[in-house]
Amino acid sequence: MNWADSPEQAAFREEVRAFIRDNFPEGYRPDPGAEQSLEPEDVWGYNWPADRVSDDPERRDGARRWAAALAERGWITPHWPKEYGGAGLSVMEEFILQEEMMRARVPTVNGIGAFLLGPTLLEAGTDEQRATHLPPIARGEVTWAQGFSEPGSGSDLASLRTRAVRDGDHYVVDGQKVWTSLGQYADWLFVLVRTEPDADPKHRGITFLLVDARSPGLTINPITDIRGDTPFCEMFFDGVRVPVSCRVGEENRGWYVAMTALSFERAGIGATIKYEQAVAELVRYLSSEEGRRFVRDDASVRQEIARRYTEIRVLYNLARYSVSRQAAGEVPGHEASISQMFGAELHQRLARTGAKAFGEFARLWQREDAPLAAAFTHMRRDSVATTFLGGTSEIQRNVIATRGLGLPRS
Repeated sequence: MNWADSPEQAAFREEVRAFIRDNFPEGYRPDPGAEQSLEPEDVWGYNWPADRVSDDPERRDGARRWAAALAERGWITPHWPKEYGGAGLSVMEEFILQEEMMRARVPTVNGIGAFLLGPTLLEAGTDEQRATHLPPIARGEVTWAQGFSEPGSGSDLASLRTRAVRDGDHYVVDGQKVWTSLGQYADWLFVLVRTEPDADPKHRGITFLLVDARSPGLTINPITDIRGDTPFCEMFFDGVRVPVSCRVGEENRGWYVAMTALSFERAGIGATIKYEQAVAELVRYLSSEEGRRFVRDDASVRQEIARRYTEIRVLYNLARYSVSRQAAGEVPGHEASISQMFGAELHQRLARTGAKAFGEFARLWQREDAPLAAAFTHMRRDSVATTFLGGTSEIQRNVIATRGLGLPRS
């Protein structure tokens, strides 16, 4: 396939590069002590939802100025209609915008709200919900988190137990959510709750609610991971009252709204660029005088690096194929599962290749004075969660088998 830009796309790519060069705040620099965000579209050293409320005034100001610059062009929500603060870009232009931001290593803004909730409200929300919630997302003023997973209800999401009982014009919500990415920084949440406990099958008794994160009775606790970072949180609902007007879609039909939300997952270009940059940095380091002192330079390491580079190009082509289908008016199906599974397992293989190259030095965790700032030591811990945080590899294989290959479910 020929993925070359058309003349119009090439011109737009140059426009994006010039915009980033001219508008990214000079003082908004990567935090050298930060762990890599586990969100695929985030770049090292930045965590925009946290940065916008940082105690560091320069960091907070930089995050907000960057959001304002993007919002002025509608580029926080580039594919949304202009009436809600978007730019009305084509699917391919949105892909190019994301690719160039990743290559420039500048942070995206409002990821979950912009790329999951927003399209869901455009598809299934009411006029009031769209008017209330979409413009603040597009301006970078409000952030969202996704409250789906629960203890014991991750891969088997339909088994969730957080309960919502109708009480007049409100639902009263009780239960727990866990592994909520960046939920401690969110202003609002979109959550799945059970409104029909005896539903058969289970997914028919689930409702989709929008919840103000400041609601009385809602407690949010960050979760510390193996790196000492807090990319997730757990949330406890104790009699939280949610207006019925915050229900998206019909009662007991929230499963189908959730599947709409998940269908808006991105094509995977963010992870592709990060892996590409990591391999390039490893090769540069291997070729340097310092690198020759600390890194194994033998045939097996070189062969592994070549394999990883080839796999990254495969992942890039999967992303381009997916977005090309969308540009042609088709709805990607099992291709998203192929990209998710392949990218997650590639992340782990790449981390192991880097650890192999550094040998005993891969045990060093502190970045200061470590070869290549211990980048692949940190990547190895980053990669632990990738084969389950976006849907386990086992679930992805089931989707590929049944929806892609037409194999029976049992």
